[in-house]
Amino acid sequence: MANVSTVGNAKSAPMTGEQKKVIFASSLGTVFEWYDFYLYGSLAIYIGATFFSQYPETTRNIFALLAFAAGFLVRPFGALVFGRLGDLVGRKYTFLVTILIMGVSTFVVGLLPGAATIGIAAPIILILLRMLQGLALGGEYGGAATYVAEHAPDGKRGYFTSWIQTTATLGLFLSLVVILAVQFIVGKEAFAEWGWRIPFLLSVVLLGVSVWIRLKMNESPAFAKMKEEGKGSKAPLTEAFGQWRNAKIALLALFGAVVGQAVVWYSGQFYALFFLTGVLKVDGQSANIMVACSLLLGTGFFVFFGWLSDKIGRKPIIMAGLLLAMLTYFPLFKALTWAGNPALAEAQATVRATVTAAPDDCKFQFNPTGTAKFTTSCDIATAFLTKNSVPYDVVTTAAAGTPATLKIGEQTIASYDATAAGDQAKALDAAFQKQTNIALHDSGYPLVRGAAKVPESKLDAFVAANPELALDAAAIRAGEKATMPAADLVKGKLLTADEANGVTDMAVYSIAGGGAFTMVADPANVNWVTIIAVLTVLVIYVTMVYGPIAALLVELFPTRIRYTGMSLPYHIGNGWFGGLLPATAFAMSAAQGDIYFGLWYPIIFAGLTLVIGLLFLPETKDRDIHAMD
Repeated sequence: MANVSTVGNAKSAPMTGEQKKVIFASSLGTVFEWYDFYLYGSLAIYIGATFFSQYPETTRNIFALLAFAAGFLVRPFGALVFGRLGDLVGRKYTFLVTILIMGVSTFVVGLLPGAATIGIAAPIILILLRMLQGLALGGEYGGAATYVAEHAPDGKRGYFTSWIQTTATLGLFLSLVVILAVQFIVGKEAFAEWGWRIPFLLSVVLLGVSVWIRLKMNESPAFAKMKEEGKGSKAPLTEAFGQWRNAKIALLALFGAVVGQAVVWYSGQFYALFFLTGVLKVDGQSANIMVACSLLLGTGFFVFFGWLSDKIGRKPIIMAGLLLAMLTYFPLFKALTWAGNPALAEAQATVRATVTAAPDDCKFQFNPTGTAKFTTSCDIATAFLTKNSVPYDVVTTAAAGTPATLKIGEQTIASYDATAAGDQAKALDAAFQKQTNIALHDSGYPLVRGAAKVPESKLDAFVAANPELALDAAAIRAGEKATMPAADLVKGKLLTADEANGVTDMAVYSIAGGGAFTMVADPANVNWVTIIAVLTVLVIYVTMVYGPIAALLVELFPTRIRYTGMSLPYHIGNGWFGGLLPATAFAMSAAQGDIYFGLWYPIIFAGLTLVIGLLFLPETKDRDIHAMD
């Protein structure tokens, strides 16, 4: 009875000052690490321009692939390195090391000169820094979750560790807020040139505070007791994954919990943002604000579901979140389409393109870095349609060796093979894109054609090439014009260096409606309330699967291998299954010509986890983690 009374008192007692300090120190550091990690993804376009764009396409693609791999694929190796260290020397000192590595790496990115200054060394150093970030993040989460859980009283581990679960979302929120604030203060042009470095440099403030707080913390009581009793593991990796009794727990944690949690998390917070900007063409700043609002509204549910898991169990909440996501993803993302770009939704509902190609001409367009080039005539056509969110069917009835054709409404447009075209590829691509865009525009797709800047030497050819505009060269010459120096003409890609040879300056005409086509979401028709509401529901699903999972993972493994055991399945699930979700889902949609088809990726893996979890995953909320060794 004494034990029951003690446990009851522990469950009902308010959180002590020491416990609050433990949670605050662990959470602040983890928020900081996620903030650092998200900065790279959010600012990738500016980083690429500074470090990669000066090199040939093949070199750029290699660097982009390495940067991607360092961010996601390296994380499980960090889990192994720092998980082992945490089980050998302690939780406190290990995640003190991880935060130092992450913080210093991030700060140095803000100072690192670009490729124009130090050449090839710039992207190489950047990749190394990114790898260090991935390794550090691989060790941080397991350390923070274990440290908090081992300080928590029985009956409150879900609640205590749920604060750690808020950190990824808060880190994303903080990175979005800082980026938007800096953009507002310095302006978009200055931000693109040098202002993008400021969020990286500001991280040193968070680093200093986090390290100062963590230095004042004590080792976790469970680890200290285990060391005192001499029960620590001498080979955590071997014991955790080399012995079947522990390895099967890691596999069950991965496929019975983490994989489903990862795909729901990445769908709700990352793929949703990509869907708004990349598919629905909502402008990036507005989409970021919408996501930030949904995170603000939904983040508190991490703590709620962590608290609830102490009452009813971890498993029911996680499984319910998986089931709800599976049942509602299609209607929710379709609601996003109608709210975010109703003109696009209407066009998709009434007009569907048809690509007719040879059987072997169409490939699976997996492009995780966004740098792959598709060269067959079918891939060029389908990649263009996918980029513009146009649904299509592929009919493989064309004769081998013939170029694919694209039919939109009553118009049929010939594609081209980029390899066979050789030097003519650029001109053929321009003609293909122009004809396709005109056909889409005429069919009701929300395409806007911007202004074209045309130098005097190219005006007559431009008028002849655009008969649909009914232009009069003489009237254009009689109107307004600007005179630009030859150097600016070359820099602006209005003339090549050879064309500008011997030219001092030249008149340039601005022709409204004669430039490039862009698929847009009309800001006046974007339904902010509906979008934020849908995004908030998606975030709540995230909180259901993610809020209780730290406590679950901690409770699955004994103290002697807990840091190692829980870290690896967590980072394989989130780094690989979750990290690859946006690229894989987009490729699946491209293969089927359906912007929603990629949702089968999270639905299938959530379903797999739901079945395995229901059948084999134990309920852990009542386990005494201090007696598991």
